[in-house]
Amino acid sequence: MSTSTPRSVVLERLAYTLTAPVLAVAPNLSPDSPVNTVVQLAGAAGIGGVLLAARPETTSAGRKILRWSPLVLAAAIDTAAGHTTGFGPYGLDGLLAAGWAAVGWVVMPFSRHTRRHHRPALAAPIPAPQLQPAPAPEPPTTQPDDGADHLTRSARLMWERAGNPGRTHIVTATPHPGAQHDLTLLLRASEPGRPITGLSEAAVGAAFAIPETDVTCAPVARQQGRQGGPGWLEVHLTPDANARRRKTPTDQERWTDRVGSPKCGAPGSELVHRTRDQERGVTFYRAKMADPTETPRIDLAKVCRGLGLPEDDSCVFVLVDGTEFLISAFDEPPLSAIFPATRELLTPDAKGMYVCGFTITGQPVKTMVYQHDKNAPAHGLTLGVSRSGKTQFFAIHMAAQSLDGEVVWLSTVRKDEKTSVLGRYIDRQGSNALWMARSLRAAKALCEIRAEMPWPHDGQPHDYKPGDPRCPYKQLNVYADEFMTAAQDADFGEFIQQDGEDLTVTGLKYGIGFNPAGQSPFAHNGFSTEMKDNLRQNSRPVIFNMGSPSATRKAAEGTMENAYDVPTIPARYSRTEGSAIERAIRGEADPENGVSTGGVAVIVLDNGRAVLMRSLYADFDTDLAALFPDEVNRLTDHEITELEKRGLWFDWNEPEPRPGEFWPEPEEDDDGDSRPRGKGAKGKGKRGGNSRPEPPINSPRQALDAIKSLSSI
Repeated sequence: MSTSTPRSVVLERLAYTLTAPVLAVAPNLSPDSPVNTVVQLAGAAGIGGVLLAARPETTSAGRKILRWSPLVLAAAIDTAAGHTTGFGPYGLDGLLAAGWAAVGWVVMPFSRHTRRHHRPALAAPIPAPQLQPAPAPEPPTTQPDDGADHLTRSARLMWERAGNPGRTHIVTATPHPGAQHDLTLLLRASEPGRPITGLSEAAVGAAFAIPETDVTCAPVARQQGRQGGPGWLEVHLTPDANARRRKTPTDQERWTDRVGSPKCGAPGSELVHRTRDQERGVTFYRAKMADPTETPRIDLAKVCRGLGLPEDDSCVFVLVDGTEFLISAFDEPPLSAIFPATRELLTPDAKGMYVCGFTITGQPVKTMVYQHDKNAPAHGLTLGVSRSGKTQFFAIHMAAQSLDGEVVWLSTVRKDEKTSVLGRYIDRQGSNALWMARSLRAAKALCEIRAEMPWPHDGQPHDYKPGDPRCPYKQLNVYADEFMTAAQDADFGEFIQQDGEDLTVTGLKYGIGFNPAGQSPFAHNGFSTEMKDNLRQNSRPVIFNMGSPSATRKAAEGTMENAYDVPTIPARYSRTEGSAIERAIRGEADPENGVSTGGVAVIVLDNGRAVLMRSLYADFDTDLAALFPDEVNRLTDHEITELEKRGLWFDWNEPEPRPGEFWPEPEEDDDGDSRPRGKGAKGKGKRGGNSRPEPPINSPRQALDAIKSLSSI
């Protein structure tokens, strides 16, 4: 026996040798003997030990399973021997037992897996000392002195004490100016050509006893005289700077931490600058997206919470321009101010533009009385609920058109004080559906008249050209307030809708602009798709409060080619005062400090962008003569004469339609009875030489009316 064989191994091999014959003979001589019972119980204990070792939370499971395997195999051999006849074919019981002993001799699972090192036998003599070659010197664990400063050497000691995390070496340690504990480490991989992997902020923080949130890793770019790439890493340790950042952050730091982070109000953005306009009482935050290919995604409420601003939709606004955006935080609601209209602001420039209002930032907003780039008049589209500011906007728009020398007609469904006042400064004004239908018929006839009017310079008719002094007629602007209501009138709605649609299509060529107003821009309320498209393309739509922010947004998007973000117009502007929770606890009422948003509107500019503005204010309680020219602009004598020839120029306030004005005069049959004239008998008969084609049948109601007309029901 070798002197180096441990005593436990010798004993285990002896146990295998003595137990093997018992496993082969005992089951064949006496199957019910206590020996078999002991072997089976030992096997059951081995199976239990194997199951416990195989649990997921158990460590060193393989070694423990091998410890119990001899008992399990012995029980298996004993069971097999008991179920064979005799010693089995070819002495199988003896062969299995011998194999079990041989495996135990060779593998020795129990001894080799319960001891990490062999111990010499007690009786083994001490071997004689032998001459051994001198061991090779181990390489030093510390780096050779490269002239590093004291901070770098100290950092290296702490790094080596932590076991060189990530198998890296500190090249330099650079302190941050004005900080006691902040520094930047330049690391490289210990083995040249190997990338740095497995180094985490937590490992670096543990090495220097600072939180991992104060550790930042950054790649190293290649520089002159120094390599770069994945084998190098720059680590910033900033415990002092982060402590100061949490207590007194700069504007950029506050924006990065509370606004531009992934879960905040403007993810992926960075602050360009913050400015304060003390005179206007506003703070501007200009920001841009760090990735120029991304589009700003702004949650204004989250931005306000991140910047410590009150979440007040009347004082905080956002303006998006490409990848940049501007947050404007006002001390007081900017759109609650009143901007009086003046003749200076309303006088159009050489391109037909005038100031119609001011934005939240105090910028003037312009709209047009004619389209200089298209060499044509401009249509108008004004939407809003009652008391939202539509008539106020009519006043300043009519004044600007009048100051440009244009003719204005105004029709409404019902008479009110403001429209009556405006009637003193414009050519014609009326207040019912019949008056509106007559004005639209006359304007449509003017297209035919102007198409044949010769120009004085060559005696030939031409298309209208704004600002051309040779033009023999003036631009005409036809207003139709509450157009959708009038278009649904039982008697004249069909004529109003048809003539209004024709005017939007053909009027621009002959110097006629159509300006409908109402509370909906959609087809089911009187606007056809063709009419809306022409109005949208040849005007700057103005949308006042539509009753709710969602309705305002829907109406604005209905007038835009692309659904840009539409600003919100609340019912009233009210400052947020105190805590609603505190008032609820004390049982106090909320403060009543609302300011009306009448006159605040969304205007859709030429590029499809929606801008929030407050329109200029025209005081109807005072004299409006200061806004309008001294003389009212009228049609030319030639135009009036031609309209009279067609029977379209008279007092449109007559309460009843003239015979044959909108439908043929009643006819008498042979018995002298008159054919009843109802709306089913409406046609476009001749009056004063003007013929109208039969109305197209586009709905079931029109078809039924046509059948009633034919059958004289």
